[in-house]
Amino acid sequence: MHGAERSQAARPAGITFLAIVNYVACGVTLVFWALVYVGQLVPLPGTLPSEAERANAAVTYGFMLGDVLYSAPLLLLAGLGLWRRRPWGWLAAQMANALWIYSMTVILLRDFYSRWSPGGLLFVPFAAIALWAVPYLWIQRRAFQVGS
Repeated sequence: MHGAERSQAARPAGITFLAIVNYVACGVTLVFWALVYVGQLVPLPGTLPSEAERANAAVTYGFMLGDVLYSAPLLLLAGLGLWRRRPWGWLAAQMANALWIYSMTVILLRDFYSRWSPGGLLFVPFAAIALWAVPYLWIQRRAFQVGS
C-alpha cells in the first residue's frame, strides 16, 4: 500500500488508540517531570548528606533526563507517525514501547522493595499498553510498509 492507497484505507482502531496514547504519554511525561523539577519534589543530589540518598536522587534525575531527551521525542514521533501510518512512526512506537517496558521494570522493582512512587503509579498503565502494543504493532507492520 503506497501514498494515496494508504491514506484512503481506514486506520485500524488499535493504531488510532496507540497514536492518541503516545501523544497523551508525551504530555503526561513532560508535565510530570516539570512538576518534579520546578516543585523540587526530589532534592538535588549534591544537597543530600548520605551517599545512598545522593545515589537515589541521581537515579531519579537520570530518569528525568532520559525521559526528556529520548522518551518524550519518541512518543511525539510515534503519535504522529502512527496516525499517518509511516514506517518511522512504527519504529518510534516500538522504541518507545521498549523504553516503557525497560524503565517500568526498574521502577516497579524499586517500588516493590520500598513504597509505590507517584511515577510508578502514574506510568504503570502506559507500560501495560506497551506490553500489548509490541505484538499488536508487529502484526500490523504491513500497514506501515514495514516488512513488506
